[in-house]
Parts: sequence; structure tokens; C-alpha cells
Amino acid sequence: MGALVWLLIPLLAAVLGGLWGSWANRTRKARSDGPELDGYARFRAAMEKSHSGT
Repeated sequence: MGALVWLLIPLLAAVLGGLWGSWANRTRKARSDGPELDGYARFRAAMEKSHSGT
């Protein structure tokens, strides 16, 4: 019986890990990188302005 418990622990961990992975990845399809890339473009433009003035 003890060996069965030791075999069930990794199996249960794999199942729970798979469930958590699918739950954590659920919003990535609906969300794009647009806002982050726009913010980065504004940041780069601001850095180029501050360096060109000196």
C-alpha cells in the first residue's frame, strides 16, 4: 500500500500541474501585446528625445 501512495504522489502532482498550467494560460489568447508594445515605443521615443537634447 505504501508503494501505491508513493506512485500516486507524482501522478497527482502532474495532473495538478497540468490543470494549473491550463488555468494560467487561459487569458493569453484573448490578450495581445499591443498596449505593452505601445508603452515601449513611447519609452524609446522619450529616451531618444532626452539624448538628442544634450
